Amino acid sequence: MIEVTFLGTAASIPSAERGLSSLLVRQGGERFLVDCGEGTQRQLIRSGIGFRRLDRVLLTHGHLDHLLGLGGLAGTINLWRTTDRLTIHAGAAALRLARTLLLDVTWPAGPPPLALEFVEVLSGPIYESEALRVTAFPVRHHAPDCFGFLFEERRHQPLIRARLEELGVPSGPERARLAGGEPVTLPDGRHVDPEDVLGPAKPGARLAVIGDTESVEDLVDHVRDADALVIESTFLDTDADKARARSHLTIGQAAWLARTAGIERLYLTHISSRYRLADIEAEAAAAFPRVSVARDFDRFQV
Repeated sequence: MIEVTFLGTAASIPSAERGLSSLLVRQGGERFLVDCGEGTQRQLIRSGIGFRRLDRVLLTHGHLDHLLGLGGLAGTINLWRTTDRLTIHAGAAALRLARTLLLDVTWPAGPPPLALEFVEVLSGPIYESEALRVTAFPVRHHAPDCFGFLFEERRHQPLIRARLEELGVPSGPERARLAGGEPVTLPDGRHVDPEDVLGPAKPGARLAVIGDTESVEDLVDHVRDADALVIESTFLDTDADKARARSHLTIGQAAWLARTAGIERLYLTHISSRYRLADIEAEAAAAFPRVSVARDFDRFQV
């Protein structure tokens, strides 16, 4: 299961209801902050998520409304010692800005105790663990080196609860070892193999996250058949000319991508305050049946 929490859903300028771009992706014990607009650390506190185990930031691009909160966030992580390392993943242009913000502005006197790692993003896998793979793909926007991210759980075999109960396998470490493919010996001496309690293999959840972009035709193959797609939709369709001029999407374009790529659920973010929310939601619902217009602190699971 992958869980997403929206921390900032505004377009370019914060409003009274919406912070600047940021969301948190969680899978098991792993956390990924995607973008870090101004005020993100306050949103983390308000959401109840906090800073523990938050040691990896993925930047979609180098515009300030997507990364200016990084200095404050890193400073708080260093002050509270919630982790000993912070890794920033970004394209070359955004990574240069992140370096400047952290090394020249936040800590001009020298590097902090917090270990900072700057990893340049290229197309392809950028993170892999036993449970999860994260892949970057190129995105077109009026900033250099822009990327979207695909989070994919690996295929897994779920435990069959009825079979566990039948065999008398207690909750706790025994079940965890069986889920990990290890045999266990029960207190009464009986031996249980993983094959005795595991069901058929199932595909893992797939989540695509795209920040600012000016086109969708080139994104279809990258997000095809994802269970959920998070993407910007700054303009209504009536303002398509403004969207093109400012290198952003309309709701209709985001919906076209979802339909064409076979997306199960669409989440729209980067919401402009120029429109009434009711108008945005009405246009979105008419364009794609399984759509949500995200608000700050909304959560969903894949």
